[in-house]
Amino acid sequence: IKGDFLFQDLSFKTLSKCTSVCLQACMHSLWCFTVTGNDSCEYLLSSGRFLGEKVWQPHSCMMHKYKISEAKNCLVDKHIAFIGDSRIRQLFYSFVKIINPQFKEEGNKHENIPFEDKIASVKVDFLWHPEVNGSMKQCIKVWTEDSVAKPHVIVAGAATWSIKIHNGSNEALSQYKVNITSIAPLLEKLAKTSDVYWVLQDPVYEDLLSENRKMITNEKIDAYNEAAVSILNSSTRNSKSSVKMFSVSKLIAQETIMESLDGLHLPESSRETSAMILMNVYCNKILKPVDGSCCQPRPPLTLIQKLAACFFTFSIIGYLIFCIIHHNAHRKNKPCTDLESGEEKKNIINTPVSSLEILLQSFCKLGLIMAYFYMCDRANLFMKENKFYTHSSFFIPIIYILVLGVFYNENTKETKVLNREQTDEWKGWMQLVILIYHISGASTFLPVYMHIRVLVAAYLFQTGYGHFSYFWIKGDFGIHRVCQVLFRLNFLVVVLCIVMDRPYQFYYFVPLVTVWFIIIYVTLALWPQIIQKKANGNCLWHFGLLLKLAFLLLCICFLAYSQGAFEKIFSLWPLSKCFELKGNVYEWWFRWRLDRYVVFHGMLFAFIYLALQKRQVLSEGKGEPLFSNRISNFLLFISVVSFLTYSIWASSCKNKAECNELHPSVSVVQILAFILIRNIPGYARSVYSSFFAWFGKISLELFICQYHIWLAADTRGILVLIPGNPMLNIIVSTFIFVCVAHEISRITNDLAQIIIPKDTSSLLKRLACIAAFFCGLLILSSIQDKSRH
Repeated sequence: IKGDFLFQDLSFKTLSKCTSVCLQACMHSLWCFTVTGNDSCEYLLSSGRFLGEKVWQPHSCMMHKYKISEAKNCLVDKHIAFIGDSRIRQLFYSFVKIINPQFKEEGNKHENIPFEDKIASVKVDFLWHPEVNGSMKQCIKVWTEDSVAKPHVIVAGAATWSIKIHNGSNEALSQYKVNITSIAPLLEKLAKTSDVYWVLQDPVYEDLLSENRKMITNEKIDAYNEAAVSILNSSTRNSKSSVKMFSVSKLIAQETIMESLDGLHLPESSRETSAMILMNVYCNKILKPVDGSCCQPRPPLTLIQKLAACFFTFSIIGYLIFCIIHHNAHRKNKPCTDLESGEEKKNIINTPVSSLEILLQSFCKLGLIMAYFYMCDRANLFMKENKFYTHSSFFIPIIYILVLGVFYNENTKETKVLNREQTDEWKGWMQLVILIYHISGASTFLPVYMHIRVLVAAYLFQTGYGHFSYFWIKGDFGIHRVCQVLFRLNFLVVVLCIVMDRPYQFYYFVPLVTVWFIIIYVTLALWPQIIQKKANGNCLWHFGLLLKLAFLLLCICFLAYSQGAFEKIFSLWPLSKCFELKGNVYEWWFRWRLDRYVVFHGMLFAFIYLALQKRQVLSEGKGEPLFSNRISNFLLFISVVSFLTYSIWASSCKNKAECNELHPSVSVVQILAFILIRNIPGYARSVYSSFFAWFGKISLELFICQYHIWLAADTRGILVLIPGNPMLNIIVSTFIFVCVAHEISRITNDLAQIIIPKDTSSLLKRLACIAAFFCGLLILSSIQDKSRH
């Protein structure tokens, strides 16, 4: 069975239909789920699971880990009050330590504890009320008076002292119900202007309880919790006028109470998780962190997004009208039966598909796909979860795709070094590894991170190699070629910037390859234009080209070590609109600098390889080693040693910053080693993996689409289409993701043929229209930014 059986001979129409059915099923089920009351805040407060030690995952959303500065920024001029027993006091301490990690747990435990950060104007109080009684009621009642300043957040809870003091008697439970019934109206009144949370009691570890606490059993705790829930009416959905049940700490305690020192109080890590949940509940709607989807409202549509929605809607309507007209015309021209002869006569011959139909069809499909993108990552319709890295989550899928890639192999059409099939294969397996790296969260594991940096560098190496080879051999510096490449690279990203309201620099790899393509073009197109045909007649032209490359290297070094000059260039308007991220171009400088030499290395490799090829130094026949046996074996040995040496260095790397400094200079070692290992043996050069090559042809679309329909929250989380079944979810979301990427690749190719015509005069008119479009986009963007500020 060949790879083409799976990927090329299989009709993509079937895949598209299956995708469409999956999308509709997922959207319908999730719509029903949402309508019936999906509330990420409610899930954050009530459900979740541990992904690993100390890593808590809410049921349907992502939880942000707040830093000190973020917490202070959110809680400025705020007053938070914790009321209850020793367990609430623990929660108070953990909450305060998010704001001030140096705050110590000291003083009399059975009294009120104040905390205030005067610089940030944050006030957090713990009020000692271990029982739900008249004392707690009086404290809460004072806040209901109009003349008294009310806390912005109130966290209350108590029960274990009532069980302990009254020896777990049923009379104590009855009195608890009476007391909480009298407090409930006061809490409901406060909940209209403040956020009020009632903390349900965590389970205990009965084997560790001291003798004077043995009466505090999990059975009694459950009874008190049931009373609190029923009386405080937690079923109400109106979060602005009800007390919210903080029940998630029970689930956390069930997993961690065994680590308790006394069987009653939770370990510190569990308290920190509960405090961070409280911070997410209150602050996510204020600061709107990207990786904190819990409790965040759907962002409002921008003016540009509304215009894009109108455009795609009109495109869909236009295509439907076109189809109806075409269908009616087809019916009128159906073959009719001649009554005399009894034979059918055809009135019309099938006409080729018009450019207008292709254009409308492409924008229609693109509009539906973009609607799916928006619903996945902006509309809060689909669930999102945090990543959690384990070695098995990264390496097992790597082994699996490697086996598939080796199994589906075919003979290459040509056996030249880095032929088209081989480069597609290279892009394909690299892209699959990068995808697994992203979804598994492997960036936290430094050796994997350093190897992935090499794969990104290898993409840029191919950019330098491929474009240099084309210009050097073809000598085609025409505007059509430039426009085709720029359109192919940027079309999807521009559409996503509009639809998803993201800056161009957010999709950092596309700006990177775009800028490097322009640099390669300018370097070779500027006078004197030196191409292979000219250089063959006079060897001095080779020296001239080397001078051009040396000047390029000099410019790269200058910009790499002159951050000020780099930022001045790319901070100029309108370049700043493309390369700024969060108000500055530092991120762009960092990304560019990280792989600053590898494109130059790709160009230099292409020059040397093509020069050797022209002089017939290489043996590129089928099954032949690239050099003589002795030289081939020597180069193979050197390549394997170099490859392993880099891997050992990357695996022993201790500091990401230091390794990133060395990476631009040494990444080429592993890239060249791989090229030689892959191409020196003739048998290796004669075969390729059709499995990897298929993915390589859509590698750009896969890289970009993953941001929104496979990952979530701008790559910081994972999209969840099927809750509760991670494996099935990955299978379904991956299938849809790959099909959509393939379809977008086809749409881009179809539109490129229409929007970028070969006729120069037509092309110039189209470029004028594109320039006008971007000018309008810049104006609308400026208006949009002013309205936001």
